Amino acid sequence: MAKDNFVEQIADIETDFPQWYTDVVVKTKLVDYGPVKGTMVIRPYGYAIWENIQKEMDRRFKALGIENAYFPLLIPMSFMTKEAEHVEGFAPEVAVVTHAGGEKLAEPLCIRPTSETIIGSMYSKWIQSYRDLPVLMNQWANVMRWEKTTRPFLRTSEFLWQEGHTVHASEDEAMDETLKMLAVYEEFARTCLAMPVLTGRKTEKEKFAGAVATFGMEAMMHDGKSLQAGTTHYLGQNFAKAFDIRFLDKDGTLKYGYTTSFGVSTRLIGAIIMTHGDARGLVMPPVVAPVQAVIVPIASKKEGVMEACRALKEKLAAAGIRVVLDDSENSPGWKFNEWEMKGVPVRIELGPRDLEAGKCLLFRRDTLEKTECALDGAEQSVRTLLSQISENMYDRAKARMDSRIVRAGSLDELLAGVEGGNFVRAGWCGCRECEDKVKEFAQATARVLDGEKTSDTCVVCGKKAEHTVIFARAY
Repeated sequence: MAKDNFVEQIADIETDFPQWYTDVVVKTKLVDYGPVKGTMVIRPYGYAIWENIQKEMDRRFKALGIENAYFPLLIPMSFMTKEAEHVEGFAPEVAVVTHAGGEKLAEPLCIRPTSETIIGSMYSKWIQSYRDLPVLMNQWANVMRWEKTTRPFLRTSEFLWQEGHTVHASEDEAMDETLKMLAVYEEFARTCLAMPVLTGRKTEKEKFAGAVATFGMEAMMHDGKSLQAGTTHYLGQNFAKAFDIRFLDKDGTLKYGYTTSFGVSTRLIGAIIMTHGDARGLVMPPVVAPVQAVIVPIASKKEGVMEACRALKEKLAAAGIRVVLDDSENSPGWKFNEWEMKGVPVRIELGPRDLEAGKCLLFRRDTLEKTECALDGAEQSVRTLLSQISENMYDRAKARMDSRIVRAGSLDELLAGVEGGNFVRAGWCGCRECEDKVKEFAQATARVLDGEKTSDTCVVCGKKAEHTVIFARAY
């Protein structure tokens, strides 16, 4: 058996979730650890997920008139210091280049932790008139944030993402864009990742450094912790004033633009793993799965079996299904285990008896159920099954999340809620001290403000609540 075959046992998902996660990402060849602490090498199977995320997300961006561009990795230190809150927020995570070509640089250069500053400097050159607005741009890039504690996909020193940056003539237009992109992310999570999320505004403490307002989407992982899966930011005129992004308006006066930014990253792959994975390994949502169907020949040496498997593969591929024929010398049982651990949505078994009957056997990874389908028209049967799998994965994850959102009227109830692996809905007076007290007492943070009106009292101080908040422990 090949050295890197991974039929080895993975940790139990219920009793050792952190080790289960590590086992799965390594043994399914999603990633390997990079030579620099805190970095990861995304292997082909993992990168294929990212490519499918990119493709689906990019299609949505282009439909909204957002154009792709690319901006430099290195940012002058002076740019980072122009927006005070921004530099303060990112200072602990910034990696700095001080030497190049064997010489000390006249000005240190930051390796981008995010690109508001360098993009703002370019927008100030490109925008002159109201006719130049809105500017809607996005870049697919890598960023670096020097993290002390890392875990593949969830938190690494370098990761891949998209970051959109827009400029508008008015506050209303910019806020509309911020909320529109939040809705795009929510729809993408639902339809492409089969992942339910809660969306809402972040508290002042949790907002992006330099933003006027930050909105996030939070997903519940298998262990009941929250994962911030994407954010959109209304930046007001903070960066426009710092980088002199001004335009001549219709009334003949110079005005500062209103800017936004928004982003999702390879962290979404971690979200997929921890939302849908089970005791057997990965369970991949069909839309972004690198392989949507795998054909496993049964009694492959029997006459006609491999020819039929190859013909079926061609038919499925022609129908736009990402399909693999496993013609390796490993046993069918070994192949079943391998592809189940890799989370492939549909396994197709085809042997001599199936050929005689003109049928094949379909195994669905989400429910572990088997059904028969006719070889004639199998491509349509598989496409239908993929759609059903996606819907079922979402419904199952949504039901689990809904059942694990509990209410709390006191700190003790909040603590019991998060320790039980739940999201906790509770009243909050809006006071920073009370928010800090929740973190100190329950090791939980405010994930998003719930849109629901409240007549509750603050879970900490007992005063009238200004907001209903979703509290949770988070990655």
